[in-house]
Amino acid sequence: MNMTRRGYLKGIVVASVAASIGPVFGAARAEATTIDAGQFRLEFRASNTYGDFSSLNVGLATELPTITADRVIADTNREAKRLLGAPSAVGAFQAGFAWDGGDQAVPYWIPQGITTSADSHSNGLYPVAGSNRIIAVSWYFESDPDGDGIDEYSLDKGMRLSLVNYNNPAVPTYRHILLVEPIMTSSGDYSFKPVRSHAGGIVWYGNLLYIVDTKRGFRIFDLNQIFQVSTTESEFCGRHDDGSYHGYGYEYVLPQSGAYDNTGTVLRFSTMGLDRASTPDSLVISEYSKAGTVVYDDGDYSGNHDTAIYTPKIVRWDLDYTNRLLASHVAAEAVTVRQQKIQGVVSRGSRHYLSVSSGPSTGGTLRSLTSASSTADFVCNLAVGCEDLSYHPSTTSGWAFGESVIWNISEYANERYVYAVRADGS
Repeated sequence: MNMTRRGYLKGIVVASVAASIGPVFGAARAEATTIDAGQFRLEFRASNTYGDFSSLNVGLATELPTITADRVIADTNREAKRLLGAPSAVGAFQAGFAWDGGDQAVPYWIPQGITTSADSHSNGLYPVAGSNRIIAVSWYFESDPDGDGIDEYSLDKGMRLSLVNYNNPAVPTYRHILLVEPIMTSSGDYSFKPVRSHAGGIVWYGNLLYIVDTKRGFRIFDLNQIFQVSTTESEFCGRHDDGSYHGYGYEYVLPQSGAYDNTGTVLRFSTMGLDRASTPDSLVISEYSKAGTVVYDDGDYSGNHDTAIYTPKIVRWDLDYTNRLLASHVAAEAVTVRQQKIQGVVSRGSRHYLSVSSGPSTGGTLRSLTSASSTADFVCNLAVGCEDLSYHPSTTSGWAFGESVIWNISEYANERYVYAVRADGS
């Protein structure tokens, strides 16, 4: 039998980990069952309690310089470190980097979501007719990083986004921008406040950035509308009485421009991926559960609790390529998956890839299954603290990868890596 060295090694790896698949999936099965997708519905929300997002952002634009994501990429101020090999026990490694020393070790900012310009545009380049290769990563602020129930950091700074200039993979550079929600002050001035949410899964589609809102649905941000603010106040966010604007010391802030709220059966919006293999393109979300049963009593979840399904689910919504919003408010597909600790999901048609974590000291795994599967396939090992996923097809002409890869990110301090693995696990 003619087998390449990579294929031979893949066979050895699969055989060596086969015994570990059963315990992760309970009774050695990740049973996927198609359920009624019509029960999962979202409604677009164009405003908050202060007014329309568009009007608030137009008002801010009269006060602040407005730039786009490519301007941020041209103004990066931190240097990442290229990975010359796989971090820890990661398998099928293709490429990646680690953050600079400060971001590797910072206890209160935790990386969670990942997407790339290959999600934004099919050729992988940004903007349209541009040439930038960009990786975007979301972080959330953790006031109690040691989990002892006492906040070590009293000021919750919300969420931030890292835009990584990956034009030269040997020397990636990046800049953080603060995610904010536009508001109006009591005196009638335009301002903004931090977005305090988990920042789990993210998808960049066209100019829009989708971020899951765990208990409610999605938040939307427009990467063509980023505001430049003063950097002199690291402990203040919004408009000062003197008319100056600040974003906790960050030079750029990205305001929310819309939202989709859950109005159907209750869901835990834990992670999100883009599927460019479906027709039309689609967003896919999945639910995290610690022990294989999703909990909805840990907060105020939107949606119908009377028909709650407590098995983790994968739910798909079709996208409209012309405006980059949802093509329908009703889900196009819904599947239950008997799998605990799903941290990331991305799909290619009926095949779904899951990143599955295993605590703070054991590496995670990448697994795949179809919508009608009774078992899941092991693809490769992932890093400790694996999180969100982003699929990067081999047809992405603007990048140098000759085969399809899946990007992943790991969250724990001093073990934070952004890396791509080969989608076939080889």
